[in-house]
Amino acid sequence: MGIFSRIFKLFQSETHSVIDKLEDPIRMTEQGIRDLKKDLNGAMKSLAEVKAIAIRMGKDGNDAKSLAKDYERKAMALLKRAQSGDLEVSEADRLATEALSRKEEAAKRATEMLTNHKNQQAMADKLQAKVNKLKSAIGKYENELVTLKARARTAESMKKINKQMAQVDASSTIAMLEKMKDKVTEEESLAEAYGELQDAGATVDEEIDAALESGGSASAADSLEALKRKMGMLPGEEK
Repeated sequence: MGIFSRIFKLFQSETHSVIDKLEDPIRMTEQGIRDLKKDLNGAMKSLAEVKAIAIRMGKDGNDAKSLAKDYERKAMALLKRAQSGDLEVSEADRLATEALSRKEEAAKRATEMLTNHKNQQAMADKLQAKVNKLKSAIGKYENELVTLKARARTAESMKKINKQMAQVDASSTIAMLEKMKDKVTEEESLAEAYGELQDAGATVDEEIDAALESGGSASAADSLEALKRKMGMLPGEEK
């Protein structure tokens, strides 16, 4: 399968209904992302190889270009030597011609190499763009998977809670509460009744003693009035 075809196979909109029917869509999605990462590793390796070839072609082209210039410089040096009399003109012409021939070969090779380098670099740029797109897609799918996992956990929790709530018999619960309320009211009434019985259960002797105690003891006001009389402080009393 191609590097990028799996993206469209796994995530195109037409497959949503199919994924919903899978036994474990999250696990399948995780496997799909792992496969995409393997494809990414392969694409990265291919990209490195293409770039290496482009770099080597560029270097070879520049070297050939420099060599062509060097041959031209040597041909010029040979002609100058002939002009100054340091070298026979015929010999200088022969060697200069040979140097220029090699210069042309080097220049031609440089042109080919640099043209190939340009084409190879264009291929590397296209492959780099696809690798960047794949990286972005994987990152997007991983983020969406995190969100889907969280939503799946939330949905599962809500399902459990709703299931538990659905199993609760509301009518029986209300009836039990009403029964407890009646029981508490009954206990409170019974406690109040026992209190009244305790108050009403005083003996006659206790009532007599209470009456004698309340009537036989002088109040504080009476004691004060008696003291004032003794001291002659009341009107009409002499000291």
